[in-house]
Amino acid sequence: MTVSVAPVTPDRWDDLVSLFGPTGAYSHCWCAYFRVRAKDYSASVSCQPPQRGRANRELLERLTRDGAVPGLLAYDDGKPVGWVSVSPRDQFARILVSRTIEPTNRDETEVWSIVCFWLPAPRRRSGIGTTLLAAAVEFARSGGASVVEGYPVDTAGERRRGADVYTGTVGMFRSAGFSIAPHPASGRPIARLPMDGR
Repeated sequence: MTVSVAPVTPDRWDDLVSLFGPTGAYSHCWCAYFRVRAKDYSASVSCQPPQRGRANRELLERLTRDGAVPGLLAYDDGKPVGWVSVSPRDQFARILVSRTIEPTNRDETEVWSIVCFWLPAPRRRSGIGTTLLAAAVEFARSGGASVVEGYPVDTAGERRRGADVYTGTVGMFRSAGFSIAPHPASGRPIARLPMDGR
């Protein structure tokens, strides 16, 4: 298996739709969870079909069509097999108001956040997530990031469902060189990687 990674540009929108499928990856999320206010997200996913998740999908498509590059796609033999969402932290409205992961230094600039991974079940535990994480770091660096941040789950070595670890695991971030420290208010693991000298 030879995996390549590419930014989600307008010409790759159909690949992202193909990967996410009709339910938008996780429960009609369309990777909008961190990008919108809680009430707007809930309104989108609680609608009855066929409206369920439509606002989330429209947001992700608008960002993509406008050239914002909301994340990266992994490909195996030309087929999309994985996704990571990475953007400047200030584009993620929920992070900025979250009690568990809100920034401890709001004056810090050029911080990028990695908020979500998604791979179809047959592709998990194959190293694609690690490949996507490395590519996300490089993409953030090329975009001018001073620090890359993640919000992983500490599995303590236990197996978890994909939906439980969509933000990544402490182990994968630590293996990629991130430092891990508890958020001072919540204790939630925060992963950080400065871009200077790396």
